[in-house]
Amino acid sequence: MTLDNIASMKYFAPELILSIGILAILTVDLIVGKPDRKRSSLLAMSTLVLALLATLVTSDGVSRGLFGGLIARDPFTDFFKLLFIATTAFVGVAALRSRDTIEYQPGEYQDKESGEFYALTLTAAIGMMLMAAATDLLMAFLSLELVSILSYILAGFKRRDRKSSEASLKYVIYGGVASGVMLYGMSLLYGLAGSTSLSAIHAIKDPPLLTLIAAITLCFAGFGYKIASVPFHMWCPDVYEGAPTPVTAFLSVGPKAAGFALLIRFFHGAIPADVRSVPLILGLIAAATMTLGNLAAINQTNIKRLLAYSSIAHAGYILLGLVAGNDDGQRAILLYLVTYLFMNLGAFLVVMAMSDAGLGEELSEYRGLGKRAAFPALVMAICLFSLTGLPPFAGFFGKFYLFAALLSRGGTFNTALALIGILNSAVSLYYYARILRAMYFEKPTNEAPILEASLHRWNMGIMAAVTMGLWLAWTPLVDFAGASIVQWYPHATQVASLH
Repeated sequence: MTLDNIASMKYFAPELILSIGILAILTVDLIVGKPDRKRSSLLAMSTLVLALLATLVTSDGVSRGLFGGLIARDPFTDFFKLLFIATTAFVGVAALRSRDTIEYQPGEYQDKESGEFYALTLTAAIGMMLMAAATDLLMAFLSLELVSILSYILAGFKRRDRKSSEASLKYVIYGGVASGVMLYGMSLLYGLAGSTSLSAIHAIKDPPLLTLIAAITLCFAGFGYKIASVPFHMWCPDVYEGAPTPVTAFLSVGPKAAGFALLIRFFHGAIPADVRSVPLILGLIAAATMTLGNLAAINQTNIKRLLAYSSIAHAGYILLGLVAGNDDGQRAILLYLVTYLFMNLGAFLVVMAMSDAGLGEELSEYRGLGKRAAFPALVMAICLFSLTGLPPFAGFFGKFYLFAALLSRGGTFNTALALIGILNSAVSLYYYARILRAMYFEKPTNEAPILEASLHRWNMGIMAAVTMGLWLAWTPLVDFAGASIVQWYPHATQVASLH
C-alpha cells in the first residue's frame, strides 16, 4: 500500500501544486505584513498555471486508481480539472477589481483579506477536483463537505454586510440538513455492500429494491443540494443574491460542475443498470427543476436573484443528460458545462462590472444600459441569448446535444422530457428578454455614461467571444468530451497499473 501511495503522488501533482500555492499565499501574506491584492492574485494565478501544466503533462489518457482506489486519475477527471482551473482563474481575475472582495469601512477601502479570498478559492478548487475523482463514498462525502464548508465561508465573505451574513447562515442550515440526509443514504449503501467503494456497491447481488431506491434517493439529497435541483434548491436564490458577486459567479459554475461530476461517477459506477426506477426519478426531478426555475425567474426584479433561478433551471437541463444514461448523455453534460462556464460567468461579470461602477443590482437600474455602457450591455445580451439556447450561440449547441442524447434513447417518457426542456427554453426567453428590454428599450433615469474597469472589459470580452465563436471549435470540443467520458473503476476493463 505504501508503494502504491508513493506511485500515486505523480498523478496527484495538480492537487499538490495547489496545496503548496495556498500555503505560499498565506505565508507571504502573513510575513510581508501589508496586504496586497496584486501580490495575492499573482501567486494564485501562478499556482493555477502550474496546476494546469501539471494536469496536461501527467495526463496520458490512461485510467488509474490512486491511493488504494479512493480516487481516480482518468480522462474524466482531467476534463473537470481543466474546467475547475479555468473557472477559478476567471473569477480570480475578476475579483482583482471587485469591491465585493475588499473590506469596506466608511470613507475608505482596506485590502486586508485578499490573501484569504484567493486561498479559499484555490482550496475549493482542490475540493472540486477530489469530487470529480472520487470513487469511494467516504472520499465523495469528504470532498463534498470540503467544498461546502468553503462555500459557506465565501458566501459570508463580506462580514459587515447583513445580506452576505444571512446568505452564509442559510447556506449552512440547508447544507447541514442535506449532508445529514445524504450520509444516512450512504450508510444504507454501506450496509448493503459491506464497503464504501462504488464498485462494491455496483456488484451487490439481488439487493432489496426498496432499500436501494431509498438509499439512492437519500444520497441524491446531498448531490441535488450541490447542483441546486428541486427540491434542494431553496438556498440558491438567497445565497446568490447575498453573497459577493465574484463568489456568486464562482458558486454558479464550479461547485455545480463538481456536483454533476460526482453524480455521473455515482450513477455510472455504483448503481446497477437494472434498477429501472432511477431514470424515472431523475427525469421527474429534471422536469420539476427546469419548470420551477424558469417560472420563478419570471417575476424577479433583482438581477442576481433572476440569474439564480436561471441557474436552477439549467441544472434541470443538464440532468437530462444523466436521464439518458448513455455515453451520449455524459458527453452532452460535459459539453454543456463548458458552454455554461462562459455564458453564465459572462452574465455575472457584467453584473460585477456594473456594481463596481456604482450601479445597483435591481432590474430597474439597468434601464438604458445600452446607451450608458454599450459594451457590457452587448456582452449581457450575448450571454442571455446563449443561455436561452438560440443559434448560433454556444448554448444552442449545448442544449441540442442534451436533447439529442435523450431522444436517441427513444420512448415516450424521454420524448416528453425533451419536449418539456424545449418549452422551458421558450419560457426562459421571456424573462431574459425583460433584461434586454430594460437595457435597450427603456429610458434611463440617469443619462451619465458608466465606465467599467478595463480588466472587467477584457474578461467580459473573452466570455462573449467564446460564447459567440465556440461553434468554430465545436468538433474538436466534441471529440475531447467524447474521449473524456472514460472513467476508472476496479470492475472496468480498462484498468491500468500505476507502475
